[in-house]
Amino acid sequence: MGALRFFGLIVLAGWLGCGSAHAEKRVALVMGNSAYKNVAKLANPANDAALVGGMFRKAGFDTVDVKLDLNVAEMRRALRDFGGKAREADVAVVYYAGHGIELDGTNYLIPTDATLETDSDVLDETLPLDRALFAVEPAKQLRLVILDACRDNPFAKTMKRTVASRAIGRGLAKVEPTSPNTMIAFAAKAGSTASDGDARNSPFAAALVERLPMPGLDLRKAFGFVRDDVLKNTGYKQEPYVYGSLGGDDVALVPAKPVAAGPQANPDSEIRRDYELALQLGTRDVWTAFLNRYPSGFYTDLAKAQLNRIAAEDARAMAAEKARQAEDEKARLASDHAKKAQQEKAAAAAKAAEDARIAAEKAKQIEEAKAAAAEQRRKDAEAAAAKATADKQAAEKQATEKQQATDTAQKVAAVAPTSSQPSLSPQETAKLVQSELRRVGCLANAADGDWNASSQRSLTLFNKYAGTKFDAKLASFDALDAIKAKPGRVCPLVCDHGFKADGDTCTKIACRTGYRVNDDNECEKVQDKKPVATREDAKPRDNERKKSEAAPAKPQAAGQLICNSAGCRPVKPGCRVVPYQQFKHGTVSNGQPQEECN
Repeated sequence: MGALRFFGLIVLAGWLGCGSAHAEKRVALVMGNSAYKNVAKLANPANDAALVGGMFRKAGFDTVDVKLDLNVAEMRRALRDFGGKAREADVAVVYYAGHGIELDGTNYLIPTDATLETDSDVLDETLPLDRALFAVEPAKQLRLVILDACRDNPFAKTMKRTVASRAIGRGLAKVEPTSPNTMIAFAAKAGSTASDGDARNSPFAAALVERLPMPGLDLRKAFGFVRDDVLKNTGYKQEPYVYGSLGGDDVALVPAKPVAAGPQANPDSEIRRDYELALQLGTRDVWTAFLNRYPSGFYTDLAKAQLNRIAAEDARAMAAEKARQAEDEKARLASDHAKKAQQEKAAAAAKAAEDARIAAEKAKQIEEAKAAAAEQRRKDAEAAAAKATADKQAAEKQATEKQQATDTAQKVAAVAPTSSQPSLSPQETAKLVQSELRRVGCLANAADGDWNASSQRSLTLFNKYAGTKFDAKLASFDALDAIKAKPGRVCPLVCDHGFKADGDTCTKIACRTGYRVNDDNECEKVQDKKPVATREDAKPRDNERKKSEAAPAKPQAAGQLICNSAGCRPVKPGCRVVPYQQFKHGTVSNGQPQEECN
């Protein structure tokens, strides 16, 4: 009966295997927005979309739609049309590269014609991420959305808030898909931003085309490899993240290549499939049938461990039942007041049954540990085999690409053997580099072709903030290309005291009346100064008084008048008027007042 059941299991497995061998219909929509009209152009999304679209075509997808630089109406139409194709597909994938924004916990994809003057414009001028999820939802087996849109919000500096409490996050917000077999892959973890890198493609896109097309590689493991590659290539600054969940079976974006029949076929592939099916049922009859079918080998030892585990569990259950029965008999004899000898015999039997139960429990735990260890060895061996296969395929792919690159280089060399860097003088090269350094905000001086200390400091600043390592002592074409690849400001704007950064310019800080700019470039209230009493220096005053006292007295008029027959006149200086009875020079006056002078 057990062999018949296992035979039915094998037949079912064969039917499932035939069903999976049927070709799956896979469709993909790839969108890349670079040429934004109201913010700086992005260098990589269009290149990334072309690269990822080519990867899907090489992977054998039935339909691959690559759309570049879409406005809001074109994005809506593209997602609507793709939703119709997903209804007839087993696997549906949407890839988007460009700007994205998170508003109040909801993620939005930004078309190229968006202006986003206020936060409320996000609802009208962008597309929510849910619209892309809605487009892939009809797919029967796998729904995948890949977002390389975790860049800095380019509208943050100009967007006005209509509600002060409205939250506009950095990067994209965490999402939890509600549909089964749905995955959402972010280029950077929620709340963080992604890098475009210095190459033609972003680190995330480059890792995707390297890992996802591996035949038979489970998506969860493939995105794990993508994470490791991006972390390594960005100096552990950017960590891709995957949201959603899949079932227990491996889900590969590209199905595994069928194993050729014949002597070169792997004999363990069928045994492994039967073993996993038997493991799902886990009964004694199934394992017995498996051992009858496969009497030796790696999986046979694993099956024996599982069978021993089941036997130990059965022995434990039997011992537990006997111990229970012995305890019941002991209790019955005690309640019936049986003879002491009978009670002692029942007690001894109960103790022996309990000891047997404990021993069976320990044996069961040992067999379970052995079975778990055997199962872990199986998983490790299969993971190692899968990794070896993936590494081999990656090595073969790298060798093929290297050969293709060599052939291309030889063809280019044959067509243009004299091609070289532009023949410019050092002054012209320096002027070009200075001009680009000014554009990215690292140089304040004019581009005059003189590669002086100021220019060298500017290139050093660019190295610091762009993560490059160019020699600052000279202006090179490599440095020029790297600076040109930056779409906007790289070095932060530094303003003088009393000025603040406003976009790419410095504006003067205006404080209201009664306030002034302090050392921290902030407005602070001016403190009123209280008058301070000072002691007057008395020395000059005393010197002036002494001089006036030492000076001889000036003769002054007495202020009197003297009158005679001729009339009245003021008394002469130094003289005075005396009565008539006084004498003057021994002569008696004539009875009238006289003027007497010293």
